[in-house]
Amino acid sequence: MRFTPLYLQHRRRFLAAGSALGATAVLGLPAQAQTRQGMTRIIVPFAPGGGNDAFARQLAHSLTETFKKNVVVENKPGAGGNLGTEQVVRAAADSNTFLLGHTGTISINPALYQGLSFNAATDLQPVAMFASSALLLVVPAASPIQSVKELVEALKNKNSDLNYASSGAGSGGHLTGEMFLHATQGSAVHVPYKGTAPALADVAGGQVHFSFSVIPAAMAFVKSGKLRALAVTSPKRLALLPDVPTVAESGVSALADFESTLTYGVLAPKSISPAALEQFSAEILKVASTPAFQSKLGIEGAEPLLGGAQDYARKVEEESRKWHEVVKLSGASV
Repeated sequence: MRFTPLYLQHRRRFLAAGSALGATAVLGLPAQAQTRQGMTRIIVPFAPGGGNDAFARQLAHSLTETFKKNVVVENKPGAGGNLGTEQVVRAAADSNTFLLGHTGTISINPALYQGLSFNAATDLQPVAMFASSALLLVVPAASPIQSVKELVEALKNKNSDLNYASSGAGSGGHLTGEMFLHATQGSAVHVPYKGTAPALADVAGGQVHFSFSVIPAAMAFVKSGKLRALAVTSPKRLALLPDVPTVAESGVSALADFESTLTYGVLAPKSISPAALEQFSAEILKVASTPAFQSKLGIEGAEPLLGGAQDYARKVEEESRKWHEVVKLSGASV
């Protein structure tokens, strides 16, 4: 019998429920209500099944239930999230089209991708933010490295030949690794993979020395005893992992302010009316503040981070400056 990790069982049930509930926003309605004109669309610029998709479907379901809206989720993957993002950038103000955005598509991609005809950080209007997720620093279970401090010492050893894995060039894990190396003045070779699963498999197998990974995937390996969790990259410890310290708690002075997190929120075409912006922002924050919604965030290793349009705009500006510098330092490009 094939073993399915517990977190995947929960996640599949959550995604299946979200998909079904998202569908009920359309099915069963009169024909005239099923037109695009009557829908509020949340575009997810990635394929179904990931954290962005899960958040969008739960948000759509909650908005539909609470405000009796006709809210649907549409997936438009491609070009690292740029295709779906551009669709919203080009959407008409009265199209009721919104983007499920996160730091990668909004603040990292404009610096990472050369020749884009738009800038998500400036060509979209933030509506509201609702969650933040961190990464998990892991090493093989058999590694002699027991802490962030020991890892830093190894990275600064001139005789070391350490490497680190990521899900691909320009990914959050790659750029976080570069930021970590720059802060500590350490040295390691980046090994990009085509996805998180093969990257973690090679870390667990000892072929690669460490990785900054998305939490749900890494936790499956940690719980099975194949990886050791050293730290989370959030500014404070996570409720999901209360015994895992933050990188900033490592005792390494150069890492005292270290933080690498992704912010999730909803954005609109720049031309959205102030009234529509205010209304949708208030609706998002109302449903995102409920215990039922927030309990779903932990499935993806995320925590609540609530803020209105102005709060989210400030966050986008702050993250864009930060990640532009990291991309520049790393030399990463796509």
